[in-house]
Amino acid sequence: MKKRSPILNIRTDISRTTYSFGVALTFVIVLGLWSAASWGGLVEEAFLPTPYQVLLQLGNQLVSGDFWHHVGMSVYRVTAGFLLACLLGIPLGIAAGTFKFAESLVIPQSEFIRYMPATAFVPLIMVWAGIGETAKILVIFLGCFFQIILMVADNVRSVSGDLLQVSYTLGANRRQAIERVLLRAVMPDLMNTMRMMLGWAWTYLVVAELVAASSGLGFSIMKSQRFLNTDVIFVGIMAIGLLGLLTDRAFAFCHRRFFPWLEGGR
Repeated sequence: MKKRSPILNIRTDISRTTYSFGVALTFVIVLGLWSAASWGGLVEEAFLPTPYQVLLQLGNQLVSGDFWHHVGMSVYRVTAGFLLACLLGIPLGIAAGTFKFAESLVIPQSEFIRYMPATAFVPLIMVWAGIGETAKILVIFLGCFFQIILMVADNVRSVSGDLLQVSYTLGANRRQAIERVLLRAVMPDLMNTMRMMLGWAWTYLVVAELVAASSGLGFSIMKSQRFLNTDVIFVGIMAIGLLGLLTDRAFAFCHRRFFPWLEGGR
C-alpha cells in the first residue's frame, strides 16, 4: 500500500521544516501577487502602492516621532478597553457558568447584545462619554465585554463535573470546590479566551479612533485615506497586525509557561 504523505493526514504532526516552508510559501505567494498587481500596472499606484514604496514609507515612519506617538496611544486604548472588559466580564462569565440563576441573569442578555455591532453604539457613547479617551476605550470595551462573558461561561461549563463530585467526596465545601477545582481547571481555557479576545480588541481599534481622535494608528489610517496616501495606510495596517501578533505570541508564551503539561512539557 502506498504510504500517504503526512501533510495529507488528519491532525498528524509534520516536521518544523515543513511547517516553516508552508508559512514562507504563503508570504511569497501574497507578495508575488501584490508585486504583479502593482508593478505590472494591473492596479494604479494611487490605489495599490508597490512593496518597495510601502517598505520605504515604513522606514520613514519608524524614525518619526509622530508614528511612535500613534503607536503608544493605540496600545494604551486597546489595553485599557481589553483589561476593563476582562475585569468585569470574567467574573460574570465564571458566575454564569457556575450557577444557573446567574446564567439566567447574564447569558440571555449577553446573547442578545453581542449581535449588536459596536459601531452602532458610537453615537450613544459620544453622548454619554463625550469625545475624549473614555469614549474610545468604551468602544473597545463594548466590542469585547459580552463576548468574554459568553466564552468564559462556556469555558467553565466545559470543566468535567466528575472533578467537582470527587472534590465533594473528599470533603470539600462549595467554596473550596470553586476555588481549588473549578477555577484552577478553567485557567488554561480562560487564557486562550483572553488571547482570542485581545485579537478582537485590536480589530475594534480603528472604529474606536473614529471618535474625534487626533492620534493613534486608526486616526493615521483614516487621515491618509483623505489624501490617498495608500502607502501610509498599508504601514498603519501592518503596524496594527504586527502589534496584534506580538501580543498573541506573548499570550501563547505565557500559556506554555504556566501550563506546560498541556503542551507535552513537564
